Amino acid sequence: MILELADIRIHPGKQAAFDVAIQSGLNEVIVHAKGFRGFKVNKGIESPERYVLMIFWDTLENHTVDFRESPAFLAWRNIVGPYFAAPPVVEHFDLLAKSA
Repeated sequence: MILELADIRIHPGKQAAFDVAIQSGLNEVIVHAKGFRGFKVNKGIESPERYVLMIFWDTLENHTVDFRESPAFLAWRNIVGPYFAAPPVVEHFDLLAKSA
């Protein structure tokens, strides 16, 4: 399983609207993507305009090719993109270890 980690910064004062938008985009678009396995979203306490989005995929290509090169990616960006203060920083990770 691959973890996509996106560090998202949004425009100040838009947290309530973004909270709704990101959940809508995840539930209406991302959950239907090929290879999607789950997600988590955390929002900053000290930095309220910062969000960390974790999406779990079967393979790296499920995110980078199947999703990113599909019309669903544009739908996702149309929902959440207007809130971005800067492009999200996205990286991918393999699981090394986990607790029981």
